[in-house]
Amino acid sequence: MAYENIVNVATINFNAEWGNKAGNLARMKGYIKSASERGANIILFPETALTGYNVKGDSIEMQLANAETVPGPVANELAELTRRYGVYAVIGMPERDAATGDVYNSALVVGPEGIIGCYRKIHPAGKESMWAKKGSEPLMFDTPWGPVGVGICYDTYCFPELFRYYAALGSRLYLNPTAVSDVPGWNELYYTLLKARVLENGSFVVSSNLAGPDQDLQFPGGSLIVGPSVTPFGTKYYAEPVENDEALLIATLDLSIADKTRKMLTLYSDNPITGIPDWRPDIYEKLLAGVKQNEKWGGKPVPAAAGV
Repeated sequence: MAYENIVNVATINFNAEWGNKAGNLARMKGYIKSASERGANIILFPETALTGYNVKGDSIEMQLANAETVPGPVANELAELTRRYGVYAVIGMPERDAATGDVYNSALVVGPEGIIGCYRKIHPAGKESMWAKKGSEPLMFDTPWGPVGVGICYDTYCFPELFRYYAALGSRLYLNPTAVSDVPGWNELYYTLLKARVLENGSFVVSSNLAGPDQDLQFPGGSLIVGPSVTPFGTKYYAEPVENDEALLIATLDLSIADKTRKMLTLYSDNPITGIPDWRPDIYEKLLAGVKQNEKWGGKPVPAAAGV
């Protein structure tokens, strides 16, 4: 199938008012309207943009009280908006499974066809694990510009397997709703590893971070759009990051640059010398099988089951 190459993407430095779901939703709807009127096709908001991020001490009451089912009131309202404007939007939110009642740190995906799905964060970080169960499924959704992959924050920076999974299946664009606070060294983690994912996979990355105060954390923004350049082994900011303020960033991307970069890297296409791709999933499967067989994880023995 032939996909379009030229796409307009938008990302938002968003100050989520902690616990104010209605207010945050109203402002996100305004951003979707504004971004679509400025030509955006795909619009990205940060992790937990609907509610704010942090827990209050050791209380998870806010996250549990504001978790939304999908479909549900918020998802339905946002889907109606993206239908109206003919755009895709990805919004971070606590999501409650209607069948089990379990709550996840999720990214809702809506588009011209309505509700597309929810990506549930596979690797909750820190105090998120107090309220969010671990997700177990990737989410890649189809668009006129090809499949688009979604990962949330910690998924992206410390677990590159998810990013590579999407790239190997043909995704040229990866969306990263995130909540990186301004702890010392945040910028090294954030900017360095996003560029690393681009260099590893030849993909474009759109990242959206919270900005401003959130309970007892401060978020620095830094939302950006980065991807491969036409220079071999180069990266380029297609929208320069803005720090410490709200901002709406829009860029026009030529996704065919990803195709050219991958052909040069011969990650997923045939190497002209060997006639096969350089990526070796058969070897990696054996390595992971060895980890399981030896009951090791992170170099430590897996604890025996109780009573064994």
